[in-house]
Amino acid sequence: MGIDLPQRLVPDGLWELVAPLLPSFSRRPQGGGTAPCEERAVFTAVVYVLTSGCAWRHLPETFGVSRATAHRRFTAWTECGLWRRLHHAVLDEPGAHSEGDWVLTIVNAASSRADRREH
Repeated sequence: MGIDLPQRLVPDGLWELVAPLLPSFSRRPQGGGTAPCEERAVFTAVVYVLTSGCAWRHLPETFGVSRATAHRRFTAWTECGLWRRLHHAVLDEPGAHSEGDWVLTIVNAASSRADRREH
């Protein structure tokens, strides 16, 4: 039995680095919307899109996150500098180097997507 896809995309060690770096999201002032998503599921869905090269509209439903939510969070995380802070966390955190290559792949993919969005 192998590890499932979400666990391969965001192993526990990576999640321990990422979780404290994520900005908190508050309820929308106008109300409504859907229930808050589990942050690890959203991050995993974003990592899948970034590393697979698929379009946001092709995000599989099996991640349990809407395509719109995944894209909105990617945009918010890009704007708040998450990818840069994640890269620094791997460099600065003792013992985090085992995640280093995968984090660099994610950061490069995020930067590439963000650059395409700006043009």
